[in-house]
Amino acid sequence: MSDAEFLLRADTCLETVAAWLEPFDPDEVDFALADGVLTIEFADGTRHILNRQTAAVQMWLAAGARAWHFDWDAAASTWREGREGRELLATLAESVGSQVGRSLDPPLAGGPANGS
Repeated sequence: MSDAEFLLRADTCLETVAAWLEPFDPDEVDFALADGVLTIEFADGTRHILNRQTAAVQMWLAAGARAWHFDWDAAASTWREGREGRELLATLAESVGSQVGRSLDPPLAGGPANGS
């Protein structure tokens, strides 16, 4: 994958997640997106970080004591973690849902936001 293609895919992912987080009450879930890093902060001060790692050509997600590295899976058109085969957006929805205490649908590129 070229650098330009990686940046496009990574930034699209970050923007998709930011749009998904937008409907949340900011007292429950707040977020900031800057320079390829999406920081998600919860009411209890816990943070999740989703960021692009250009040198590794990966997306990284850190959620509490857990962390995952996702590579682009061209066949499935998604970011997938190599060890467990987890899909990035599903993993994120599970992690955020666990933090807020309810089940959430994963973000969908170009789809309606979910989270309220």
